[in-house]
Amino acid sequence: MLIIILAGLFLAFSAPLLYKWLGKYVYVPMALYPLAAFVYFSSYLTDVLGGQTIFAIHRWAPSLNINLHFYLDGLSLFFVLLVTGFGTLIMTYAGGYLKGDPLLGRFYMYLTLFMVAMTGVVLSGNIFCLFVFWEMTSLSSYLLIGYKHDKAGSRNSALQALLVTGGGGLALMGGLLLLGAVGQTYTISDLLNRGDLVTSHELYLPLMVLILIGAFTKSAQFPFHFWLPNAMAAPTPVSAYLHSATMVKAGIYLLARFTPVLGGTDAWQYTLMAVGGITTLLGALLAMQHTDLKAILAYTTISALGILVTMTGIGSEPALQAMLVFLLAHALYKGTLFLVAGNVDHATGTRELDQLRGLGRSMVPTGVAASLAALSMAGVLPFFGFIGKELLYEAALAATTFKALLFAVSFFSGMVFVAIAIVLGFKLFWQASSRPTPMLHTMSPALYLPPVIISSVGLLFGLFPAALVTPILRRAAEAMLGVEQLFELALWHGFNLVLGISMLTLLLGYGAYRYSNRLHTYAPRLNPLYKLGPQRIYELGLEGLLNGATKLTQKLQNGYLRSYIFIIISTFMVLVVWVLAQTGPVLDLSGRWQEIRNARLYELVLIVLLVPALLFLFRTRSRLTAIAILGMVGYSIALFYILFGAPDVAATQLLIETLTVVIFVLILHKLPEFRFLSSRIQKVKYMIVAGLFGCLMTYVTLLVKQYPLVSGLKAYYGENSYLQGYGRNMVNVILVDFRSLDTLGETTVLAVAAIGIYAMLKLKLDNEH
Repeated sequence: MLIIILAGLFLAFSAPLLYKWLGKYVYVPMALYPLAAFVYFSSYLTDVLGGQTIFAIHRWAPSLNINLHFYLDGLSLFFVLLVTGFGTLIMTYAGGYLKGDPLLGRFYMYLTLFMVAMTGVVLSGNIFCLFVFWEMTSLSSYLLIGYKHDKAGSRNSALQALLVTGGGGLALMGGLLLLGAVGQTYTISDLLNRGDLVTSHELYLPLMVLILIGAFTKSAQFPFHFWLPNAMAAPTPVSAYLHSATMVKAGIYLLARFTPVLGGTDAWQYTLMAVGGITTLLGALLAMQHTDLKAILAYTTISALGILVTMTGIGSEPALQAMLVFLLAHALYKGTLFLVAGNVDHATGTRELDQLRGLGRSMVPTGVAASLAALSMAGVLPFFGFIGKELLYEAALAATTFKALLFAVSFFSGMVFVAIAIVLGFKLFWQASSRPTPMLHTMSPALYLPPVIISSVGLLFGLFPAALVTPILRRAAEAMLGVEQLFELALWHGFNLVLGISMLTLLLGYGAYRYSNRLHTYAPRLNPLYKLGPQRIYELGLEGLLNGATKLTQKLQNGYLRSYIFIIISTFMVLVVWVLAQTGPVLDLSGRWQEIRNARLYELVLIVLLVPALLFLFRTRSRLTAIAILGMVGYSIALFYILFGAPDVAATQLLIETLTVVIFVLILHKLPEFRFLSSRIQKVKYMIVAGLFGCLMTYVTLLVKQYPLVSGLKAYYGENSYLQGYGRNMVNVILVDFRSLDTLGETTVLAVAAIGIYAMLKLKLDNEH
């Protein structure tokens, strides 16, 4: 499994180069990768369907109990086949949809990175791996949503998605760390068997809330739902892949994966049912008010995600089985409809319903795919969506709490789905029109074959559910419930109550379709209500954050290094004094005066040189004089190091002082005019702070000498620097080997700073031209 992940990363970063070599045929290797991954994971079907769980562990940081741990059971296999299977078709579709785009190589890099990240999420067997891949999906989706970076709308939508899902990711990180601490393990397979330990712990509620926030933000649940419709600024392949079939399902996967650990409590059940129910209703209502194809699909996706969360919250066997079936059905028909919307936009130049009519004659394959997907969305026999809808109704009617409310939510959303399915599958393509919308572009096979294939799979799964999907869904349900499942899917169960409800849903859905135009007329009157919604709260919060950051920056980052040093030193002194006042030991100065009286002549000479130099430094108004005085102070300190037995530190000090003086002198004539302190109050302020800082550090140094730290670390470094680090210079070995992560962090900071400086210089050159 690690090879699949690494191969995907290598291919992703090779995509721009492959585009230069292959041109428009770059989609071939990019589509072959998910196809190969699909075949590879399909090879595990026999083992997983036989009840086995596949583990793959690679040592990463074993001392921190962090490993690259992959875990493949029924639930993981179901999701990874979904990710790679859809990925193959989306990669092919993108080659036709973005044909001729000069940034196609970059697009494939972003899309492949996302695919790898999503694969890692569903395969992770360790919560650290899970979080790393989780954040990788947020970053790659940000790049994909903002692919049209020259448009302000795309940039704003990408930033919004990143802030919302990234904020949820921070909450998830806290929740996962608490979960690992409470469950006494960071391995997911071990956590699945410690549900009682977790749910009975006093930290259960905060860790559950944090994990739910992470899941809700990623899966666009209320009140975080607003980012998903705005993410439709992304190209259609992104919308079809990320925002219908995969990324938004990551939150659902997280809830499903941790159901055995966190589920079974009232807090879990009621929270998921409440949030999922509100999201379902809100998404359905908003979908009926829009006329843009992608906006309609986005809001119905939100509604469908709400249904999935609601079923997970119910937590019964029928509910979890219904959740899995509906998840697959929704991915099939919604992925198809997003591709259909992209084809319509590509061919006609618009996605507005009132401008589209009679498309069937010019777009026959696309129209057929739209009709097949719409029939599944409406829950019509013999499509897989029909099976999913019936199971949802059965689960709602079998719920032990809030049965009527849960059924009403499911029924209302089903009715709205029928109305929208009629619009997308019939009205756009097959309703007679004397003035059909003219075609601007023709459809290539790369554009119409993927939606035809996906919609046809929805029909095949409906006709043969027992043979094609029941085994894998049964194992996925068992991974969530932890017990053997009697999972039987069939297209026909005879005439019963649920079938009657399904027929009523179709009838009322048709009625809603007939009156949808009136709703579109009244929809603008509801806009004032949205000014108080989550979208507006986000905008106000972001505006306040930016304004506050600007004012704080203007106050603190005023461009003067002395101000920065003053703030840092003042804050440091306050914290040190506060700590010493709380728990600090008492300094014994009884023997120190004798040491001062026994000071040697050369020590007094150095002090006599330093103190007047520092006093003169505050009075000079010459930059050259100030540099010379600072150099003299530095050389004097180097002499102190030599006298007190630290020649290596003295050598470093001498080198730094020499280089500093030389460099300053060389560039002195190029520096801007320097504003010396003109106010006596400022001079006194800085002198007082400098004196207090020196006194405080002297006090701390004397405390350290009086109460030396008892630690075996120095002896350990001395004994092992050469044996383990193979170096005779202990300081170098500590930096390179024992504290290598610190050194790596410092190197990273320097690299980022270098990149920033280079970018600023390059920007300046561009502006000059």
